[in-house]
Amino acid sequence: MVVEKAAASPPVPVGERRPQKQEPLGRKKKIRQQVTDGFTVKALMKNSVVRGPPLAGAFKERPTKPTAFRKFYERGDFPIALEHDTKGNKIAWKVEIEKLDYHYYLPLFFDGLCEMTFPCEFFARQGIHDMLEHGGNKILPVIPQLIIPIKNALSLRNRQVLCVTLKVLQHLVVSADMVGEALVPYYRQILPVLNIFKNMNVNSGDGIDYSQQKRENIGDLIQETLEAFERCGGETAYINIKYMIPTYQSCILN
Repeated sequence: MVVEKAAASPPVPVGERRPQKQEPLGRKKKIRQQVTDGFTVKALMKNSVVRGPPLAGAFKERPTKPTAFRKFYERGDFPIALEHDTKGNKIAWKVEIEKLDYHYYLPLFFDGLCEMTFPCEFFARQGIHDMLEHGGNKILPVIPQLIIPIKNALSLRNRQVLCVTLKVLQHLVVSADMVGEALVPYYRQILPVLNIFKNMNVNSGDGIDYSQQKRENIGDLIQETLEAFERCGGETAYINIKYMIPTYQSCILN
């Protein structure tokens, strides 16, 4: 069986051909731009647009990790209980605070500074203030064990945790003699995060900033903390603070 070939279409006469659209003179063709990374071969091409660098994430909050304080609290190892008062909540200590082993309990309570939920957040914060008020000479030998919990709390970069930790540092410096001077060698672990948030103030214009009354303005708290470090840190405190935070101005020399 022979298959017939399809007949070819007859050629269109020259006079009946459709004229092709021609772009007017002076108009350039649109060049499609492509986004590329910097310092590559494509970045040198004419139709490429270099993508900007990513955000460094200096102010980004870090995820929290389970703390030893929560583990010990849920296990019931702390001699504390929650007491409701007319002024609010407070800690009911089952033993005298002066008889506590500060080498064991105080670093655990400082580890609880990373907590942000009730009741662990309340117990850790209030427990630290109670122990610092009644600690006396027991606080100074424990200072080296408190640096890592303080650094971990500041490294979270959480606004709530920062405010609580700064208030604890202000109380720690004046809690006993020589504590401020004992913190000077550890400024390199504590101050880098404070240098990042030092200028974080709320620009409310002509409005009222209630965070100043509640002491929740991070910029003001950092300034107060650095001034407390300088007053209680001895002669070398200002030099070490200035080394880590170049924009700090002395509250004693000025």
